[in-house]
Amino acid sequence: MFFTLLTSLTVLIVLWIFWKWNRTRSYWRERNVPHDPPHPVLGSLTFLLKQNPGIWMREVYNRFNTPYVGIWLFWRPALIINSPDIARRVLVKDAALFRDRYLAGGKNDPIGSLNLFTVKDPLWSSIRKSLTPVFTSAKLRNLQAHFSNKSKELVQRIKMDMKKHQRVNIRMVITDFTTDVVGNTSFGVKSDATLTGESPLRTITKEFMKFSYIRGFAWCSIFFFPDLVDIFGFKLFPQATTNYFRKIFQQIVSERGGYETVSDDYKDLFEALLKIKQESDRNNEELHEDLLVSQAATFLQAGFDTTGSALTFCIYELAHQLSIQEKVYDEIVELKKSIGDKDFDADTLRKATYLNCVIKESLRKYPPMGWLDRIAAKDYEIDENLTIPAGTPVYINANGMQTDPNYFPNPEKFDPERYLPENERNIKPFTYIPFGEGPRNCIGYRFAMQNMLNVLANIILNYKIYPHPNGPLPNDVKIEEKGIFLFPGETLYTEFIAREMNLQ
Repeated sequence: MFFTLLTSLTVLIVLWIFWKWNRTRSYWRERNVPHDPPHPVLGSLTFLLKQNPGIWMREVYNRFNTPYVGIWLFWRPALIINSPDIARRVLVKDAALFRDRYLAGGKNDPIGSLNLFTVKDPLWSSIRKSLTPVFTSAKLRNLQAHFSNKSKELVQRIKMDMKKHQRVNIRMVITDFTTDVVGNTSFGVKSDATLTGESPLRTITKEFMKFSYIRGFAWCSIFFFPDLVDIFGFKLFPQATTNYFRKIFQQIVSERGGYETVSDDYKDLFEALLKIKQESDRNNEELHEDLLVSQAATFLQAGFDTTGSALTFCIYELAHQLSIQEKVYDEIVELKKSIGDKDFDADTLRKATYLNCVIKESLRKYPPMGWLDRIAAKDYEIDENLTIPAGTPVYINANGMQTDPNYFPNPEKFDPERYLPENERNIKPFTYIPFGEGPRNCIGYRFAMQNMLNVLANIILNYKIYPHPNGPLPNDVKIEEKGIFLFPGETLYTEFIAREMNLQ
């Protein structure tokens, strides 16, 4: 009797799985949506840990000459958007229906799940509103001295590394610098990694830069299938890192005199976080300190390596494009003559038209994150042929559109002149979105641009950059396969030769 029941139950389970699989794999076919056949377990995610998601997005874009493509996240249907017009509606016009990102941290990981990147509405709206004033142009001017000082230290560090090694590991040196800059502005932690390569905070960020199959699987789950996060107990940050952030946060709160000391005119991210806690206490609202720690930790994670990677690719391209490099140098020299002995400031660097073009072109060719994820809050009409149900994840294919020859002719060529004022106006809106668009765009994009402008202006003013012998050409650089972001998957070296400046 028991054996008969067990056999019957097994047959029913097998039949249910077979029925469920047939229903799943026919999902996009029944809706006449272009798609590749799904894997019976992984769906469309067979590329994970073998290929960077941003590169995969580009390949999907190139295989399908269609406004959208159906995919499966394991057995969950999702949609890749390849159309700038649909992207505009999702990101801006109908942003209220796509308020949340699909990615998520675990329930037992407050540092990983309560940050501005992963948190859902309405908490997201509250945090974003509180932090936005920190990243205005006016507030960022208060950070200019720090950008300038650290950029000068970076120039000195390059000199030391060239003397010692006859070459510079670009990403490592640049992320030493960005760790100092972002650590100071997010946590208020002073660090000397730019000059020395070492500091307690740099030890943490070096761990962030290491990729393994376990960490890769954890991050893939957070970004592409959050349901697995709690099952496996994955966390955005290792426990030791989380403990370090909490300890440092509490230490700095104490050093600054507690939550009640901050004024309405806060000058940095840390004081903005103190202000959030101050206001919640005043309104008798419970707010756990982990929510504040999470914002600072995530700003450090997102800011130090995405900017570091973007600068690495940009410097590497300039090493192979000496004519472009010299155009930047001529522009920077003229600006330097206009300010004399003063350091570059934000207003001066905004006038560096060609340097801004170089950064924009680097972000086009190497967007740190090759897609923008959202989740539909309600049933949504994509076009007259397709309506997706509530809860469907959508991915705006940024990397695909930014390398489409119809929008950017000869997309593999590094061509900053695309962004000269007379040319930039011809770029189709929403085909260039390295910082996102709409209400949930990157809150730190002004910070990142100001940081990159300072770094490149100071480096190019002082050095000529040359490729290191036997290094790959820019288009042949390997991309990190086990990571989520578009980071170099190999060490990139360049050589820096001091310039003989004539600023008369």
